[in-house]
Amino acid sequence: MPVRPPTGPRHGPLALLHTSPAHIPVFDALRDEDHQGLELRHLVAEELLAGARRDGPEAMAGVVRAALDRAVAQGAAAVLCTCSTIGAVAERAGAEVPVLRADRPMAAAAVATGPRVVVLASLESTLAPTVALVEDEARAAGRTVDVRTVLVDDAWALFEAGDLDGCARAVANSADAVADADVIVLAQGSMAPAQRLITTTIPVLSSPRPGLAAGAEAARRG
Repeated sequence: MPVRPPTGPRHGPLALLHTSPAHIPVFDALRDEDHQGLELRHLVAEELLAGARRDGPEAMAGVVRAALDRAVAQGAAAVLCTCSTIGAVAERAGAEVPVLRADRPMAAAAVATGPRVVVLASLESTLAPTVALVEDEARAAGRTVDVRTVLVDDAWALFEAGDLDGCARAVANSADAVADADVIVLAQGSMAPAQRLITTTIPVLSSPRPGLAAGAEAARRG
């Protein structure tokens, strides 16, 4: 009896540009849940975030473009940048394939939820790029937003030390302390595990799942 090929949408490879290897299992798990058959190619460039924190995101434009060129040379049909700090730089890099930032779908959903947006971040360098992204999505939607920011000071140190549970608890505590907001945005993908601990009734959005969905669609089209 002949074996039938698998059915469903076919994708070209999707490259993911990370600034921490900790994101690899997160996106692999989401792929297994939502996008079976999607080939992910992980490219980790920790120096991008270190350089952006030291010199500003725009100073890393050349390094980002080189990383994207490597992904294209390795056959990527699209690239998803999972780092919020360098996401805008990646989008503007002018690669030969679609380049998406993982946090843009989250920002669009936040704008659609309500005008009072609180951005939580564990790195100060992420605050300005995420606020700019939310405001950009608001302009595109013809909406007005009031964006406030909260820096979860100890969360990044816990993340770097490998205490992912401690990082999640710190983020959850900060989210639960937010008042007078229509929606809370977790600016970095590394903050997403906090969603399972948050008890506030305010909607809390993170980027990995909607970002991967957008990347999968771009890879399919590519």
